[in-house]
Amino acid sequence: MPELTLSEISTEESTINDLLIHVVGLGVKENVKLDQVTQDVLEQADCVMGSQRQLDTLSAYLGQSKNAQETDYCQLLPSLNDLKAKFDSFKQRGKNKIVLLASGDPLFFGIGGWLTRNFAASQLRFTPAVSSVQAACHKLGISLQDANVISVHGRPVESIRRHLQSNKTLVLLTDAKSTPQVLAKECADAGLGLSKVHVCEAIGYEQEKLSHFIADELVEQKELAFDALNVVVIETSSQTSFFPEFPGIEDEKFITDKGEGKGMITKRDVRLSVLSLLQICDTDTVWDIGAGCGGVSVEMSYWHEKANVYAIEHHLGRQECLSANRNRFGVMANLNLVSGRAPESLLALPNPNKVFVGGSDGNLSLILSQVWQKLEAGGVLVASAVTENTKFALQSFMQTRVAENDALYESKQLAQSKLDLLAGQQLYRPSLPVTLFKFEKLS
Repeated sequence: MPELTLSEISTEESTINDLLIHVVGLGVKENVKLDQVTQDVLEQADCVMGSQRQLDTLSAYLGQSKNAQETDYCQLLPSLNDLKAKFDSFKQRGKNKIVLLASGDPLFFGIGGWLTRNFAASQLRFTPAVSSVQAACHKLGISLQDANVISVHGRPVESIRRHLQSNKTLVLLTDAKSTPQVLAKECADAGLGLSKVHVCEAIGYEQEKLSHFIADELVEQKELAFDALNVVVIETSSQTSFFPEFPGIEDEKFITDKGEGKGMITKRDVRLSVLSLLQICDTDTVWDIGAGCGGVSVEMSYWHEKANVYAIEHHLGRQECLSANRNRFGVMANLNLVSGRAPESLLALPNPNKVFVGGSDGNLSLILSQVWQKLEAGGVLVASAVTENTKFALQSFMQTRVAENDALYESKQLAQSKLDLLAGQQLYRPSLPVTLFKFEKLS
């Protein structure tokens, strides 16, 4: 480990002296018992922030602080949009030691993630406790490493859909909109109506309760009320889900402008080739230009939850289908819809490192030129061509890359025939061949 210079040490100490944020997890017990180290942290704090329930839980400890008599020693935690300004006001008033209260583990779907993005590591201290997720799994005898933890708290309920495959264990952090009945209906609508739904209410409190249902049955129990503090665990059934477990979503599952599976989408066999050429990673920023009804965009977003995908489409009818497909497959979190024509609509977007051009509205040469300028070394551009005009534009672009010696490139043509019936007889009906071009930027 390299040694720090004196100036670097001074800078780090200065940062710590400016503001130190200690995040304390309280666990899932109604009566919290803190160790001496955490008690000392509270006693020395200039301000303690949390929900009213959390502040009430610690009232006996908070009264021991040297600053307990100050009127603003205990404060309700504001929204994250207002929290940074609150910290700035603390610094201006010489309040440098702040304690934030968290329910369990602040770095597991908690406030810790926001803090690490907005403050230096030297300004942060974390004291975790058992989370509601851990407690729920222990109540049900589920190994946490075998489960998939999903938060639908403050998120669209539909976002669960990307996780609704057969034989999965899902641990769900919920809110007032994602009730157990709503989550059970998502299972039923996906064809997983025999899934087991476990509701863990008010864990650690006197009114703690565990309830167990079958999804199809719970959907009908609309009058049943649950404590707002709940964790829902779903063990999906062995039934076949509407949602895929492997790349290559059936064309018929997409909503299109000409009937499901028949409109403006990149068909499955071509789509799989496009995906294999792009090789999307979770850290990628991807443009899908001329996204149509969203076959490629949805599939990229579905399999890579942390990749940021931008689907650019100007046709209003296809935009509606694209939006409907985004909702259908639960990829609202990372599939961004951009209304407009390329290349003009590309100017305000974050620079990509992967681009697919599936449609150009006659502007292919301009689009290719602008995309190439935006791509950094290592970036990938994939484009498809059906008409000879489009193919010629891509071949010209390829010749430019050869002349500039600034890309690795490859091209292939896909031609397929699909089994069909004609006058009661089987035949293979050919589709128009699609030519794919891939360019990887060298410099």
